[in-house]
Amino acid sequence: MHSPTTVRTLQQRISEMQPLRLDDRALPTSAGLRPLLPGGSLRKGASYAVHGSQQLALSMLSEASASGAWCGVIGCPTFGAEAATALGIALDRCILIPEPGSDAIGLSGALSEVLTVVLLVPSIRPRPGEVERISARLREHGTALVVAGDWPHPESSLRVTASRWRGLGAGTGALEEREIAVQSQDRRGTLRHTVRFAGGSVVDPAASSVRRLVPR
Repeated sequence: MHSPTTVRTLQQRISEMQPLRLDDRALPTSAGLRPLLPGGSLRKGASYAVHGSQQLALSMLSEASASGAWCGVIGCPTFGAEAATALGIALDRCILIPEPGSDAIGLSGALSEVLTVVLLVPSIRPRPGEVERISARLREHGTALVVAGDWPHPESSLRVTASRWRGLGAGTGALEEREIAVQSQDRRGTLRHTVRFAGGSVVDPAASSVRRLVPR
């Protein structure tokens, strides 16, 4: 029979080792997005759902791309090279398939075998069998999948609930900064967070606020 001291020692060793194991799955993530995600980063082998902002979805690729990773964007005909570059996405390491048609989901599974992060904008809902096959590929190859829309059982689901721009006066000036309110839903519960974009890129925010919502 184990003594309480032995159990506490084992628990301490496990808690000390756990972050090291989790970090092995971490992908580079913009500081302004880290509070939105469990573990503070995109995870290898995980999927994420983003609702209400293509800019937010693309920004989830930016840090990994800037760090040298190859990324893919599937099903986004409005993809803007200038906006992507401002976010930090390296176009020379980005595979773009703007109009894949009904092959979008299958292509995301195939590209997950060679890319680090894939952004998918699906035009149809995936079938359960497709989701299972893609999830297995993500885990096997250590790829993160960001879906602009619904996706079954994501690591985190992000939804933009409000947006405002700054810099434009009464008929003068230019849009310089955007602030969006994002609600995340994952194993931690429901969180609210403010994400700011300036010059097209995510701001590293010492002043962003995150608070846990109390269910009514």
